[in-house]
Amino acid sequence: MKYSCSFLYLTFICAFVLFSCTSKLDAGNIDLEAWKKDRDGCLGLRLQHTEELQRIKNTFLAKYNQEIIKTFGRPDRVELVDKSQSFFIYFLEPSDECGLKMEKEPLKVLFRLNAISKVSEVTITSLNP
Repeated sequence: MKYSCSFLYLTFICAFVLFSCTSKLDAGNIDLEAWKKDRDGCLGLRLQHTEELQRIKNTFLAKYNQEIIKTFGRPDRVELVDKSQSFFIYFLEPSDECGLKMEKEPLKVLFRLNAISKVSEVTITSLNP
């Protein structure tokens, strides 16, 4: 019992150090304050950064999910595909949460995260994961 408490305590300390040491990533010319204000893409502020995002998207590969959250804010949606991968979704165009009638799927940024919470793919698409 003593060893399991020590192991649990050590695991907690390691996780705390790992996640507290993450910092914001370089997002190029993207206005991150405007990005964070534009939840679900309802204001249309994110759409103007599509080209910049396309240019720098590969710099986010192998980054931890906490770094993505610190940079872009809480994702608009998180989809768990299976135990080994999930997606962070940020809408560039207004989503169905904006109260608008949707004629097509909105443009969005998908960050695919692997089992160890690292980004394995970044896609700008209107398709769902």
